[in-house]
Amino acid sequence: MIIGVPKEIKTHEYRVGITPSGVEELKRDGHTILIETGAGEGSGFTDEEYLKADADIVDRKIAFKKADIIVKVKEPLPQEYDLIREGHAIFTYLHLAPNRELTELLLNKKVTALAYETLQKDGNLPLLAPMSEIAGRIAPLMGAYYLQRIHNGSGILPTGAAGVKPANALILGAGNVGANAARVCIGMDMDTVVMNRGIEKLRRLDEIFMGKIKTLPLTSHNIKEEIQKADIIIGAVLVPGAKTPVLITRDMLGMMKKGSVIVDVSVDQGGCVETTRPTTHDNPVYEVEGILHYTVANMPGAYPRTSTLALTNATLPYIKTIAKIGIRRAVMEDEAIKSSLNAYMGEIVHKALADSLSHNYKNIDTIV
Repeated sequence: MIIGVPKEIKTHEYRVGITPSGVEELKRDGHTILIETGAGEGSGFTDEEYLKADADIVDRKIAFKKADIIVKVKEPLPQEYDLIREGHAIFTYLHLAPNRELTELLLNKKVTALAYETLQKDGNLPLLAPMSEIAGRIAPLMGAYYLQRIHNGSGILPTGAAGVKPANALILGAGNVGANAARVCIGMDMDTVVMNRGIEKLRRLDEIFMGKIKTLPLTSHNIKEEIQKADIIIGAVLVPGAKTPVLITRDMLGMMKKGSVIVDVSVDQGGCVETTRPTTHDNPVYEVEGILHYTVANMPGAYPRTSTLALTNATLPYIKTIAKIGIRRAVMEDEAIKSSLNAYMGEIVHKALADSLSHNYKNIDTIV
């Protein structure tokens, strides 16, 4: 199989879909890997390292044109739409639920759309987990940074000081993002509350952190109570393949303390705050009703070396399987890869995505 790895073009996105060591693994299996010139530089991997691993270094158009499957990190942007051809397969973070335009393009071109974020194995999301871990650990750091008065924050030092209380952190969601955000909030001595709809995850976090966090059920009443106290709110809610439910409305911002910071990690799937909209690393923050919103849609891209290594460690086994036996067999024989399939042969084959877009759904088993 011919595998194309283009350079990411999202603003300040420095990650890359395959590392030189990953190329070596795939070459041993007899595949051809096309790496766009400079694709790995942001993560510290030179073209020479890829050449040494026996990849072909090509320009952007060739990477797309000749590849059977495109392996990326982030979803294709409008500048890449014309490079996607009919029959392509794309394996990346797609986040299609809030992106009808890209979804329609993939359907119209009958692209096989495989999404990292919906791939499930043993009830877990192994390709989302490493980036969720990193994004969760970044979120409190960004919240703390923007609490500075020079950024129109409240001027509260998250750690507090002798005789002065620390900041209050509220985390919505107790999954991978929420758990890792809690770890860092505790490390900064913040008073931390984690909310979640399921009690089991709250019980697990309570045990892990030995009572250092407070846990509450995720209800509208509790959210309204806690946002009045919070200095930093971290949105860590995920419904795989579907649009994130809105938990904080615009009207509720008026209940919050001015200069508080919302870090909505859920932004890729639409965000759990009504006023969330995607931002970029070069312009990450905006203000609504006196509340700062940090809503960068590729937060782990700020630490690309760590992020690329963590991501490609997780994705490579699946790339190898797809390349070895082909997409059709992989979908038929590997339940995890099947779960990553969002679109196939012009049809939406992921139920949650179809429901989010009010679109027709086709069971993949009736197509392959």
